[in-house]
Amino acid sequence: MSQLKSVKEKLRLINILRLLKENYTYEELSKITGLPITVLNRYVRGKVLPSSERTRELISLLAQYVDLPSEVYRRLHFDSRGFFDSMSVLSDTSLMSLLAEDIASRFSDLEIDKILTAATDGIPLAVYIGREMGVDVVYAKKKKEVGIEKFYEVNYVSSASGSLSTLYLPTWAVGKGERVLIVDDVIRSGETQRALAELCSMAGAKLVGMLFLVSVGDIVEKLREEYSIPVESIVTLER
Repeated sequence: MSQLKSVKEKLRLINILRLLKENYTYEELSKITGLPITVLNRYVRGKVLPSSERTRELISLLAQYVDLPSEVYRRLHFDSRGFFDSMSVLSDTSLMSLLAEDIASRFSDLEIDKILTAATDGIPLAVYIGREMGVDVVYAKKKKEVGIEKFYEVNYVSSASGSLSTLYLPTWAVGKGERVLIVDDVIRSGETQRALAELCSMAGAKLVGMLFLVSVGDIVEKLREEYSIPVESIVTLER
């Protein structure tokens, strides 16, 4: 095992322990792992790193206690009208790191060159996944940036507002022939994501997959049929 892979496994274990610490006490984790509370505390705080052998043993043992979709859903904040806020997910660095690892493994066979999202809520998830995959992340905006001369531009009608919206992507951001994964935090009707797909087409890039943190209704199935590519979401909510 390379030194880099060993370090990444140890960091993964720390993230798992930090995530589990929100649902289990140190006493409970001690019973599960057979390790003293003081040792677990040092691992969680990053003061001490376990050996590579112990890291693998603990990851194998604790993986059964980690349910990423449930952790995402548990952090969604719903109001009285059914609308939700995903900030508690996007701000949890341990959860986001584990999600990125899981997503990167799901799409590892697609040979992705670039991740594309829309500003602004899709950026945190896209960056975590991009870092895990070792690829660049670019994002389209609803306004033209000063200092950028050439853009790809797509107009679409937002079902939420009923008004015309526009996405702008600098022409340098995605190259011809690049394999692109679209990432976003939430998808409801799909207008924004279809606009991102059109931007890929304008750039001559190849859209190879889509990933969403939360989807509403059957939009994921519709996009799979429409684009004939892998489309997944971590959590699916009923409309």
